[in-house]
Amino acid sequence: MAINLRGTGVALVTPFRNNQVDYLGLERLIEHNIAGGVEFLVTMGTTGESVTLTKKEKIEVMDFTIRTAAGRVGIVAGFGGYNTAEVIEQMQAYHFEGVDAILSVSPAYNKPSQEGIYRHYMALAEVTPRPIILYNVPGRTGSNMSAETTLRLAKASYKFIAVKEASGNMRQCMEIIYGRPDGFIVLSGDDNITLPLIACGAEGVVSVVGNAYPREFSDMTRAALAGDYETAKKLHYKLLHLIDLLFVDGNPGGIKANLEILGICASEVRLPLAPISEKTYEDLRIAAAKIAAH
Repeated sequence: MAINLRGTGVALVTPFRNNQVDYLGLERLIEHNIAGGVEFLVTMGTTGESVTLTKKEKIEVMDFTIRTAAGRVGIVAGFGGYNTAEVIEQMQAYHFEGVDAILSVSPAYNKPSQEGIYRHYMALAEVTPRPIILYNVPGRTGSNMSAETTLRLAKASYKFIAVKEASGNMRQCMEIIYGRPDGFIVLSGDDNITLPLIACGAEGVVSVVGNAYPREFSDMTRAALAGDYETAKKLHYKLLHLIDLLFVDGNPGGIKANLEILGICASEVRLPLAPISEKTYEDLRIAAAKIAAH
């Protein structure tokens, strides 16, 4: 496996200005994250508002991210959906030059059974040109990929190298960590429980807050992986209140507002998302000031 998934990956937002992709903002964001020491970048995930971008925009954003990163960090590209045949078609149409792995979310909306989820991923494994990171996020998909299904997939094909677990269910995460085959990596999909998950055996995170605070969050992750829990706890609690605020009015509205406060890119989101409330924005501004002064 070429990519180092141990540590912090950041699910990049897609900056907008006047409803168009803001490539200058995206460049600042990428450079901010690389300078902050993250191990890899995720392009076109949920936080990147991929479901509201056209196919052409998705390809342009992925290509721009790959060019800008220029091999300095690993690149994970998001390819997922509720139509297995369409996901396969999109994967077969892309060049994948500079992409190290694929992040593929469990199908949303049509709520497949565990057997349906298994067969969906096995169909992707037949055609994928890159290793696949499974992605379980029941709060968005409407269905939970069980620990049993994750482990079944991990053991069924070497193409599945990791899972991004965003169920928020510590017991489920621990079942995967305990039962996984050698080399299969468990990544936290929730910033607020990354520290305890690493203590249980997870190897890292795909982060939202890392967009704004890549240095603090990646230092926290590395400290935890090294067993330096005193340092990790300090950084965890430094960011914890702000992490909670990021999701009060939904993701990525919160993190985009945080990035605007930091001067990296605008807070604009695309419909059906709406800007966060004035109160939440002010709360984030105060929290960001405290972090800067800490």
